[in-house]
Amino acid sequence: MAGRPIHLNTAGAGRVPEDVRRTMADVLDREAATGCYETEGHLDGIVNDEMYRRLARVLGAPVGDVAVFDSATRAWCSVIPRLGLGPGDRVWVTPYEYAGNLILLFNLRDRTGCRIEVVPTLPGGDLDLEWMAAHIADDVALVSVTHIPSGCGIVNPVEEIGRLLAPYRCFYAVDACQSVGQIPVDVRRIGCQLLTGAGRKFLRGPRGTAFAYVAPELRAALATDFHDLHVARIDSATGYRVHDGSARSLELAERSTAAMAGFNTALTLFEEGTPFDNKEVFEALRATLEGVPDVDLIAPGTQQSGILSFRHPAVPAGTIVARLAEQHVNAWKIVGHHTPLYMTERGVDTAVRVSTHYYNTVGEIDRFGGALREILREHA
Repeated sequence: MAGRPIHLNTAGAGRVPEDVRRTMADVLDREAATGCYETEGHLDGIVNDEMYRRLARVLGAPVGDVAVFDSATRAWCSVIPRLGLGPGDRVWVTPYEYAGNLILLFNLRDRTGCRIEVVPTLPGGDLDLEWMAAHIADDVALVSVTHIPSGCGIVNPVEEIGRLLAPYRCFYAVDACQSVGQIPVDVRRIGCQLLTGAGRKFLRGPRGTAFAYVAPELRAALATDFHDLHVARIDSATGYRVHDGSARSLELAERSTAAMAGFNTALTLFEEGTPFDNKEVFEALRATLEGVPDVDLIAPGTQQSGILSFRHPAVPAGTIVARLAEQHVNAWKIVGHHTPLYMTERGVDTAVRVSTHYYNTVGEIDRFGGALREILREHA
C-alpha cells in the first residue's frame, strides 16, 4: 500500500497482513452468500482444530490446554475470579502489573479477604528475585507476573521465576500480551499454570482474538460457575454434564468465524516467518531516542524488548503523537494509571510509546528520529 505510515505501535496492535485481511474478507463474503452457521460448518476443521493446534505449538503447550477468547482481559477474567482463595492466602504481583488485572485482583481481595503484596524491585528496575526466594511460602496462593509491560519494555525473567516457585503450592500466572510473537515463549520452560495473550499485537492477528494456556491442575482448582453449550448439555430435568474438560470449557460458544479464521492465518504466517529478527531495529530505536536532547527514557531493567516509552519536559506526549501522525509515523500516548504501581512511583502521567517489530527497518527508525527532532525543535 503506497504511502502507508511507519508503524511503531505494534504494542497496541500489529499491522494486519494482507493474507489475514483477505481470509477475513473471504469468510464475510461466504457468510453473506451462504449463511453464517453454514460458513462456520464449512470452516470447522480450521477454526475448531487447526487454529488450536497452531496456537498450541506457538505456546509450547498441549492442545487441550489452550483456549481462545475475544480479549486477553476476558481470558484473565475467565480464570482468576474462580480461584478459591481466602483470608490466609497471599497474592504476589509486580510493579509492572496491568491495571485491568489489578482491578480484578482488588475485587478478588475484597471478596475473599486474601492479601495482595507487591514484589519489590532493585534500583535499576529488575525484580528482586532474592526477596522472592526469601519470602515465598505455601501461604502464597497466586503469583502474577507481566512478562513485558505495555508501558515500558522490560523483559521480566519469567522462566527463572518459574523455577523459583516450582516447589511451592502457588499458581503462577503470566501476562504475555506483549511477549508472544515478539520473543520466544514456551509455557513448559516458564513453568506457569496460566498464560494469557492477545492475537492482535505481535502475532498480527485481528482484533477480537486472544488466548490462554490453562494447565489441568489449575482448571481442576477453579470454581467454574458456567459451561456453555459447546462443552456441556442438559441431561436431566435438574442437571447437566460436561463432555469436554479441556481448556475450551472456559470459552463461550459465540464468536466471530472471520476473526478465528484470520487468527489462524496470522498464526500460519508467524510459524512460517522470522518474527524475532528485529534486534538491529530495536537497537537503532534505542540509540535514536538516547541521542535526542532532553528525552527521558522510561526503560527499567537490564533486559529490554522492542517497546520503549519516553517523555519530554516541554512537549506533551499527546502533541508529539499527533505531530508524528502528521508525518506518517504511528506512535501512541500511554497513561500512567494503566501501569499504576510503577508509573505512579516514577511520576509518569503520560508518555509516548514506540514499538518495533520485524517488519520495521533501520531506515524507518532514522525517519522517525528526524521527525521527532523536528517536532521538538518546533516546540522548544
